[in-house]
Amino acid sequence: MSGTSEGPTPAADLDRSAVTDSDHYTYHRVFAAAPLSMAVVDGEGLVVSANAAFGELLGADPDALAGRPAADLVDLASDTRTWHAYREVLSGREATLRCTRRLKHPEGHSVWAQVTVAPLTGGGPGVLLSVADVSARRELQARLRHLQMHDPVTRLPNRTLFFERLSAALEAESYEQSGTGRIGLCYLDVDGFKAVNDTLGHRVGDRLLAAVAERLTRVADEAGYARAGTPLVARLGGDEFALLVEDSTGTEQVADLAESALKALEEPFDLAGQRLSLTASIGVVERHAAGTTATGLMQAADTTLYWAKADGKGRWTLFDPERNAHRITRQALSSTLRPAIERGEFALEYQPLVGMEDGRLSGVEALVRWNHPQFGTLTPNRFIGLAEEDGSIVQLGRWALATACRQARRWQLDRPGEAPIFVSVNVAVRQVWDSDLVADVAETLAETGLAPQLLQLELTESAVMGSAGRPLQALQALSDMGVRIAIDDFGTGYSNLAYLSRLPVKVLKLDGSFVRGFQYEEAAKGVPPNPADEVIVEAMIQLAHRLGLTVTAECVETSAQATRLRRIGCDTGQGWLYSRPVPPDRISELLGDRTYAVGKP
Repeated sequence: MSGTSEGPTPAADLDRSAVTDSDHYTYHRVFAAAPLSMAVVDGEGLVVSANAAFGELLGADPDALAGRPAADLVDLASDTRTWHAYREVLSGREATLRCTRRLKHPEGHSVWAQVTVAPLTGGGPGVLLSVADVSARRELQARLRHLQMHDPVTRLPNRTLFFERLSAALEAESYEQSGTGRIGLCYLDVDGFKAVNDTLGHRVGDRLLAAVAERLTRVADEAGYARAGTPLVARLGGDEFALLVEDSTGTEQVADLAESALKALEEPFDLAGQRLSLTASIGVVERHAAGTTATGLMQAADTTLYWAKADGKGRWTLFDPERNAHRITRQALSSTLRPAIERGEFALEYQPLVGMEDGRLSGVEALVRWNHPQFGTLTPNRFIGLAEEDGSIVQLGRWALATACRQARRWQLDRPGEAPIFVSVNVAVRQVWDSDLVADVAETLAETGLAPQLLQLELTESAVMGSAGRPLQALQALSDMGVRIAIDDFGTGYSNLAYLSRLPVKVLKLDGSFVRGFQYEEAAKGVPPNPADEVIVEAMIQLAHRLGLTVTAECVETSAQATRLRRIGCDTGQGWLYSRPVPPDRISELLGDRTYAVGKP
């Protein structure tokens, strides 16, 4: 019999076909009934089939989703990175994609979904898209984050959230693309809050902080009505609050915000039957965001808040770069004073003291200079106060005394046939209290060979007047030794004239503010003379002479001043008319002509 026949199917093939059909049917049932939202997507990114859970999640009939781009359904094309990763999975170059998306439901609510895209089992084309509703988890995370980032007492953002917002505002991408590129900050501290806690208890204190937060929030909201954004109000800890102004329009805006905050807190607070009034101090900083760091901005705000407190509290103070630079410089100088003395960074210059009658150079005042490696040459007003505060004035004073006496003795030895000049050295009152000044002077004179009569010690009027006990005993011992004692800046301090006669003082140095009133030749330039200064100076000179004292006038700058001072009996002059402070070798040159020419540089 001829012909062909397919014949019976082999048993193995029948079994394999049955298993495949059965598995396919089982998988389809599992896919359709699975509570997890799933969809099969082909290599082109189109939905082949979706289960009921997927349709329910999106609020659509699952059969109607077939043929639609999966990326549109679960928002995979909204950012470049996710879209690229999705295309890589579709093409088989990447194994999986997992991301979180916020999907809009047709009924109006949003669903947070975790989307996973992975290849189908078996290696066929297409991928399996699965979507898990994580809204409840996200909501829990949001609640936990809110608790973590907000203050439980005031319900304001806390320090952590504040610095997160501040750091974000200072990132370049946040201000380069839009906005003003500036940032402002009001750093507020409630004045006297500790007293409220101590007297009324922490419960009332917490209520007060909550009430302060409420008023500051209202101020920020009102400020935000007229602006593009509302300032962030945060509690940084204790009784400290911050108002952050992103994209500020300038200093005026932030200053207005600070002023509004102060006014809002002026109204008394009614707390559980307690009526409390308080004030606050605010440091205001406003600057370009570029180049500003969160740490730098907060340091500036903290410094400015300190100024507001120091200036009297109940006010706002604007950050002043010059004032801050002075503070920083002061700190830098204070920390390096003692090492600078040991490194030999200090030097003495000398300013001539000239007899008013004969014009002869009779002495010099030693003036210390700090040759600072960073800030250059510094005059005493920049560092003497710091040296007195930290006690290094004792060490510096000993050095200045020894150096000046050694130099005076050298001038004397260089001109043995001439009358020697004396040297005048400034002494701080702390040197009297913190060291044995009498012993230091005696030792220095012995070591240098300088006669006591050629040393003059200058103390300020405020340090000498009213001296008693150890200071007075030290001054008397120095005077008995032969050292001359001079009162510097006389006429600006206590002016206890009755006490003056009982002090071992030989010289009064009139403060330069009196001498400046002698500039009569300036009247033609529109600067009126002050005859009262001449009357006062003449009276002080007469009083000094009656007490057996000599008088030195400081800050003599013109020949007219010198003439009038000489006419009313002033003994010695010192000032730029004769010479600025100069190095010791320049004094050696001036000693060649003891008759000092007025106006000589």
